[in-house]
Amino acid sequence: MLQNKIAVVTGAARGIGQAIAFNLASKNADVVICDIKAEWLEETAEGVRARGRKAYCFELDVTNSEAVQNVFNDIVAATGRIDILVNNAGITRDGLLMRMSDEDWDAVLTVNLKGTFACTKAVSRTMMKQRSGSIVNIASVIGIMGNAGQANYAASKGGVIAFTKSVAKELASRNIRVNAVAPGFISSKMTDALSDEVRAKMLDVIPLARFGQPEDVANVVSFLAGDQSGYITGEVINISGGMVM
Repeated sequence: MLQNKIAVVTGAARGIGQAIAFNLASKNADVVICDIKAEWLEETAEGVRARGRKAYCFELDVTNSEAVQNVFNDIVAATGRIDILVNNAGITRDGLLMRMSDEDWDAVLTVNLKGTFACTKAVSRTMMKQRSGSIVNIASVIGIMGNAGQANYAASKGGVIAFTKSVAKELASRNIRVNAVAPGFISSKMTDALSDEVRAKMLDVIPLARFGQPEDVANVVSFLAGDQSGYITGEVINISGGMVM
């Protein structure tokens, strides 16, 4: 359980991020909900409150390092501490390398990798003063195995994995753990819109023969966030139904 811990989740307004926020709340954490659009925040906040926990909402652009630091200062002022950070904010801009624009490359690397860096840096001083904390980064199996048409996304998530291992070594002496999860094919509006043929081909490469659910990711994130995983740091856990072993 995460009784009365303060958890910050970026990209928490929808999808996997929202599922993570709800899961953390169900385990008795208060949740700081961050996303780039302020109007997106209240739905997740209502779900957190429905689970009996406090919800704090902050508009956050993870690509702006100065703004990130200011928001994290405001979070500490409002909550008094930060026990958990989940770096979930991320985007895709898929396309074959020969047609990929600099703008699409830069956008994905900036949100997915620089955003993780900026938020981790911003929270590190607070956690070091506390001499405790858990950071969970949302990577992807694509960052491990690669995928045609996703060179930018693969590079960003591979970078997140390497970043996780390096920062885990830096912060371990202050009792701060840093881990990552690497989801595979997770059910979403995008996968729901795929044709039966495409879905069948995707399922063929998953030994468990089903798409994951956002809750499958959220369960592992909550485990890594809590004290039950107190001797785990610098690890990457695949959540892929056996697609990557």
